[in-house]
This record gives sequence, C-alpha cells and structure tokens, in this order.
Amino acid sequence: MQKFQQYIGGEFSGGGAQFESIDPATGRPWALMPEARVDDVNRAVEAAEHALFSPEWSGMAASQRGRLLYRLAELVAENAGRLAELETRDTGKIIRETSAQIAYVAEYYRYYAGLADKIEGAHLPVDKPDMEVWLRREPIGVVAAIVPWNSQLFLSAVKIGPALAAGCTVVLKASEDAPAPMLEFARIFDQAGFPKGVLNVITGFGDQCGSVLTSHPKVNHVAFTGGPSTARHIVRNSAENLASTSLELGGKSPFIVFEDADLESAVNAQIAGIFAATGQSCVAGSRLVVQNSIKEEFLARLKEKAEKIVIGAPDDMATEIGPLCTQRQRDHAAELIAASVRQGARIVAGGVVSEGEGFYFPPTILDCSDAPETPAVTCEFFAPILSVLGFDTEAEALEIANNTEFGLASGLFTRDLARAHRMIRGIRAGIVWVNTYRAVSPIVPFGGHGLSGHGREGGLQAALDYTRVKSVWLRTSDEPIPDPFIMR
Repeated sequence: MQKFQQYIGGEFSGGGAQFESIDPATGRPWALMPEARVDDVNRAVEAAEHALFSPEWSGMAASQRGRLLYRLAELVAENAGRLAELETRDTGKIIRETSAQIAYVAEYYRYYAGLADKIEGAHLPVDKPDMEVWLRREPIGVVAAIVPWNSQLFLSAVKIGPALAAGCTVVLKASEDAPAPMLEFARIFDQAGFPKGVLNVITGFGDQCGSVLTSHPKVNHVAFTGGPSTARHIVRNSAENLASTSLELGGKSPFIVFEDADLESAVNAQIAGIFAATGQSCVAGSRLVVQNSIKEEFLARLKEKAEKIVIGAPDDMATEIGPLCTQRQRDHAAELIAASVRQGARIVAGGVVSEGEGFYFPPTILDCSDAPETPAVTCEFFAPILSVLGFDTEAEALEIANNTEFGLASGLFTRDLARAHRMIRGIRAGIVWVNTYRAVSPIVPFGGHGLSGHGREGGLQAALDYTRVKSVWLRTSDEPIPDPFIMR
C-alpha cells in the first residue's frame, strides 16, 4: 500500500500512528495515512505561530506573498493530473470531474495572488484637526482550516488562498476520509518557496486531532466546511480560545422550475445539479420544486436521462457516476430512502443498491408530492438522490423553497424576468442561480445562513475576513498635551 506523510514546520513525517484509507471503487484498503495525535497538532500550531511572527513571513512585502501564491498556482496546474488521480482513487469521484475541477483550482490561487497587495487600509477624516487617523488591515493570525473529503482541493484553496494573501499562517486538517490529495498537495506547496510553517497539513480523528486543533489557545480563526453537527462541536471548542469562525455547512437546495422555463436546459441543469459528483456536493440541487402543469413531462425527461447515466469505475473517462466515498454514506442513503418510501414517497428511478464490490449507488428520483415531510425532502443525503415536489402558484413555490433549515444554494428556471426578481428577493439562500446551476468563480463569494453556516468564501470579502482592523491615532500638534487636571 502507498504511504503518505503529514507536513509540519516544512518537514514531512509519517512514522507515528497510521490508519488505512479505503478505495471506494473496491471497498478495500489502498493506502496508509498518518494519524495526527495531540503532540502532532501542538507541533503544527506552534510551527504556524512561529512562522506568523518570523521576519521571513511577517516582514515579507505583500507583493512577494503574491508572487509565492502565483508560483503555487503554477505548481497546482502542473500537477493537476497527479492530484486528480489521487482524488479519484481515494474519494471515488470520477476522473473527468476531478481533472476539470483541480485544473480550475489554480485560478483561485491566481486570484488571491493578485489580491495580496490590494488588501488596503483607510484614512479617516476625524473631527480633531491635530490628529491623523488611519486603519491598518493586519493578518488575523493562525488559521485552523478544516476541509471535508469532497472537493477538498477547491475547498482548501478558498481558505488557504485568502489566508496567505492576508499574511496569516495555516494548519490545514484534511478529512480522515480520503486525505491523500491534501497530503500530496503539501508536497506541491513545499516546492513553492514559502517559509517553513506557513502551511501545515495534518489529518486525524476527533478528540486527538480536530478538537485539539479547534480549541488550541494559539488558533485565532477556524474556517470549516462540513456538516452542522460537527460545526456545533467547533463552535463550542472555539469558546476556549475565542477564535472567530467561518462555517460553510450543508444544504438541501431547491431547484425551482416554472412552466415557462426552457425545459431542455432545466432538465440538463437538474441532472448536473444532483447527479454530478455522485450527489456528494453541499450545493447539490437535491429538491426539485416543479410547477404541476409540467411536472409529469419534466419527470419523464429526468427519468430517461437518469437511467442512461453510465455508472462505472471512477478512473474510466467514460464513467459519469462513480461510487460514494464511504460505506456509511451508502447505508445512510439506503435507510433514508426506505424510510421515505414507507412514509409515502414514490420511486421514479433508481433506489436499489446494486450487488458487487464498491460503494455504488444508482441515480435515484423520488416523487414526494404526497409526502412533503419525508427524510428525502428534509435531510441532506450526500448521494445521487433527488426529491420532487409540485406547486401551482409562485407563492407556493417560494414557500416550499424556504421550508428548510438550510440556506446555501438555490436554482430558478423561468423566462419571466419580473418573476425571477421577485423570487430572488424571496429565496432565503446564499446563492441564487437563475437559468443555470453550479457556476463558480474565484471573484464571487459563496456561503449560506441557517444550518448552512455563516461567513463567505471566495472573492475579496474572504481575504478581508482573514484580517483584523487596527486603528492608528497620530497627533500632529507640537503643542504640549494640556494637564488634564488643570481646568481652563
């Protein structure tokens, strides 16, 4: 089996505790991963804090930080093939998707490279003529970045990129599920020329790793992507160090289709929105909310396309859906489908787990019009499972769309511009895609509210969130400061 190492203080090590990583396509171990324990976490945080205050990093010009990030972007692009192969092997995501996504990840590092010397302060025209006052933006400090296994190179780029552009240092905890791509990324980062300790990459479990990291007294900010239950633990842990947090959590995103929509575009976007990445995406359009006048036609088109999707080995360029990442995901999805069917949901397509090795799950469509409170409608599956609800009026569509504890993404298909604007105002989500879905750009921030978290990643705002504002007062008068105890 391949063996991977953690990256702490500019050095690689893997001689301590280890655990097996499972190949989702076979269900068998394929690699050994380093299991970070308390001492490893402490070393990583200490290395990050030392780098934060070292003259090699803290004294570096912002433009030089930008040049290092440009170099990192080049290295990511050059090594995209290797990273894609590892991500496919370790997560089960299909190679055609990992290849395209990782190639685009380099653009995020390029964006933040260009932003590094544009994080500006401000001059304040205060009401005191003998004072000059300005604001400085300084790095927030040591950042604990915690990413899940799905889209991990992208989800780490939107944390590492702005944090380093702002002058922070980072301890990145990769998921204990499928961490190989992030541990390989550490090797690429090491070649970029950053000072030692600016980025540290570890992976491990619960109390011995994650809890220690998020409650560490020298961690100043926690940037987390994952589920609400883990986020609650992180928020509790952050009470120990009073670290600020940004949380990008789950979703149960509505995909709303009106009768005047371009149905071909809407069907294709819905297929991509729920079945891309085998449904393992926080922005998956997992709730189809479709006008009843076109519901049956729309479902027939979806069913036809869903049943033609090619399921196969993730490293085969012909494959369109690979396995789920873990056995527990597949079991969880099967349990929720069974519960939903018992409560009145109707299987339109898929729903039956195939025999054989690997954690495969078929594209599944559930008509939940007669069971709107089933798990298929309310729970995040993280699997290629679509729940369907019908509506008659615009007001009803909006009510259904907002009937969720999540609020990350949404999709809207209509040719009526006035209706689109009304729906945009009414939908409670951090992203509204109109007549498209899953479009992303380094320039555009994303995030949610409710159980989808708080804070934003991507864009200028993300870089500003990794800074503190320092107010500076400078007295310009040569006159002595008056004695405060002499009345005049």
